[in-house]
Amino acid sequence: MSKFLDFYKMSAPATTCVPEDKVEKTWKRYRFQAFMAGTFGYALYYVCRLSMGVMKQPLIDAGLLNATQLGIIGACLYWAYAVGKFINGFLCDSSNIKRFMATGLLISSVMNLLMGVLGASAASGAGIASSAIFVMFAIMWGINGWAQSMGAPPAIIALSRWFPLNIRGTYYGFFSASHNIGEGLSFIFVGSLVAAVGWKWGFFGAALAGVLGIVLILFFLHDTTESKGLPSIEVLSKEAPKGEGEAKQAKAEDTRSLQKAVLKNPGVWVLALASAFMYMSRYAINEWGTIFLQEAKGYDLAGAAAIIGINPIFGIIGTVVSGWLSDVVFKGDRKYPAFVAGVLEAIALGLFLFGGNGKLVNIVAMVLFGIAIGVLISFLGGLMAVDIVPRKATGAALGVVGMASYAAAGLQNIITGVLLDNRPRLESGAHDFSLVIWFWLGAAIISFMLPVLNWKRKQAQI
Repeated sequence: MSKFLDFYKMSAPATTCVPEDKVEKTWKRYRFQAFMAGTFGYALYYVCRLSMGVMKQPLIDAGLLNATQLGIIGACLYWAYAVGKFINGFLCDSSNIKRFMATGLLISSVMNLLMGVLGASAASGAGIASSAIFVMFAIMWGINGWAQSMGAPPAIIALSRWFPLNIRGTYYGFFSASHNIGEGLSFIFVGSLVAAVGWKWGFFGAALAGVLGIVLILFFLHDTTESKGLPSIEVLSKEAPKGEGEAKQAKAEDTRSLQKAVLKNPGVWVLALASAFMYMSRYAINEWGTIFLQEAKGYDLAGAAAIIGINPIFGIIGTVVSGWLSDVVFKGDRKYPAFVAGVLEAIALGLFLFGGNGKLVNIVAMVLFGIAIGVLISFLGGLMAVDIVPRKATGAALGVVGMASYAAAGLQNIITGVLLDNRPRLESGAHDFSLVIWFWLGAAIISFMLPVLNWKRKQAQI
């Protein structure tokens, strides 16, 4: 057991040091590699997370699962992810981030592979009961959710271990686009694969994408500067090193008291609830948007997945621009751009749900939805919570917001599935989305109204 734990310990300093005249060039090369590996490695995590969203309709058509069961399976992933994101963030702080992140993606890839094999066996007439498939899928998808929570912490910690403070925020903004890249790959790559050769290959394709991510992480995500023969990041960036001894212990105790204070902070909980409702509407489209286009608007699988895939691609614009826009134009005051983005999200969602079957209308809706969600993920999902707590309690604030967000995403999956299965089918045999669309739109509206409760609070008071 000790050897297993040692495998995940932070790397020891290298026995040989980089020559002084090559330190700067070597540091910049390694830190760029770490940034690229973290960003694209995490994007490929998303492919292993969202593969199920593309395959809902084929699984229903094959008679293997119904909408309620698919909703519960999806909730297993998000609830496991919510708890795991909080716990693994603490564990990863003192871990080898390369091995930690690669392990999570390995488990996620294996779960996708096993689900593909199980699904293929069931579809071939192996005599596996639908209830057994449901239980096994739920367990495997829950394990996948825990594994998925091992992706973001090491990628973000890599920014802390390799980048100086004065440029870390900029690179964090670029890294935040990784989930948009991953979502786009999920719908376009997995969707095309399923349309071309069958739904079972969606799981196999996701597993293959995960293997590619593992290779990328193992070769290019470096643990610490010292492990590569470089000085510490504090020395490299000419920042003051942290205190030691009694001062360090006092600082740790102070951090713990601040983290407890975050849990009593009403402003943080308002933002956590706002993010939770935003994640409901976000994952409603990611998880059910493809089947909505197929059943409510008559699109084929490839066409539906391609349109939904537009939203995360344009989300990159919202995510990357959001921080710069609020810092430069609004001088760090994010409440107004967040409110505007929330209104835009609701308008885009309404256009998508009620705007008819025209391809152009649905494309425009997903472009606007993607940009708005990109801004809201950055603001409601992180920056606004960070803004209202002391720096030493940042992790606690993000943990509260993250847990609320993904718990809500899981709840949305179940509610959507139950609403679909408890309405009579239409004459065409398609699900009746008449209640579901109001649930999705209502969540979007609540998400941008809640932060208004914080507007009159001064930053120091929250």
